[in-house]
Amino acid sequence: YANIMMMNTLTCILFLNPGNLLPPNMFTMNLMLKTTALATLFLWTRASYPRFRYDQLMHLLWKNFLPLTLALFLWHTTFPMMLSGLPPQ
Repeated sequence: YANIMMMNTLTCILFLNPGNLLPPNMFTMNLMLKTTALATLFLWTRASYPRFRYDQLMHLLWKNFLPLTLALFLWHTTFPMMLSGLPPQ
């Protein structure tokens, strides 16, 4: 559980901006609140859904995620090259 809290704290600091808009004395409280919310969401999701077997994870990766990732990679690499030949409007 320490790893869960550590990763949720790091996620909160990097992505959820715990203290830019609030006064500095509220930073710790805001960080703890957001970390607790993330940990609760993580543990609730983990407890609600069954675990996948290893072969099911491999099937999901090779049949679903890998083709989607490759398609998005191709889209994001070819789209700017495709638009570079168009004149500005």
